[in-house]
Amino acid sequence: MILTDELLVNLLSCETEEKWCNTLFSIAQGYGFEQTLYAVIPNKRAPLENAFLRSNYSPGWRTTYDQEKLAYVDPTVGHCLNSTVPLVWASETFQDPNQKDLYEEACGYGIRSGIIYPIHGANGEFGVFSFVSDVLSDQKFRQELIHAMPALALLRDYAFESSRRFLTTDTAEEKVRLTERELEVLKWTMAGKSSWEISKILYCAEATINFHLSNIRRKFEVTTRQQAVIKAIRIGLINPD
Repeated sequence: MILTDELLVNLLSCETEEKWCNTLFSIAQGYGFEQTLYAVIPNKRAPLENAFLRSNYSPGWRTTYDQEKLAYVDPTVGHCLNSTVPLVWASETFQDPNQKDLYEEACGYGIRSGIIYPIHGANGEFGVFSFVSDVLSDQKFRQELIHAMPALALLRDYAFESSRRFLTTDTAEEKVRLTERELEVLKWTMAGKSSWEISKILYCAEATINFHLSNIRRKFEVTTRQQAVIKAIRIGLINPD
């Protein structure tokens, strides 16, 4: 499967939570992951039980996981709390007896291997995005996973941004106004152009482009130009053709 602009825009434009979930799970299944979990809390101090959590995991496993508060035992969640890089996990990831018991029980629900991506939002949000398979984590699985990782990371960013509409109403964001030149710069950024390339297209200094990008990030309250592009698409300021 190829993660196209059309798929990502569809995710951003989902009007209902149900459609958003179905779209997200369908994309993940296209990459060979039978089960997917997405969860976000406002900040790391918030109880994990209060997360906005959507998954197509087995209901039986979700009930067991929640009732026994296994998130506080799960090493993949602990990794995400303290890291920004994804974790490819398998049986050896679960070291102590409680973790091994968790893994053995999870295998009974088709949760045998996978990859989990941390979510760390610009406003302190914390979350996890987990892709799960029932296959053993052998060399073939890991090689396929390496090829899929860039696309899954991009999907994580789009999933986080598009999920915000189901968490809170961000009226301040809707009022963001960009200048004509800032819009030009953002459109070329969306097209994958570097600051240097944009400066040549718009006949100005590279420092000027970086100045505009800094203003754009500040207005959207984000830390990267990619996050700014995603937000701008979501609220309709720019539109990928």
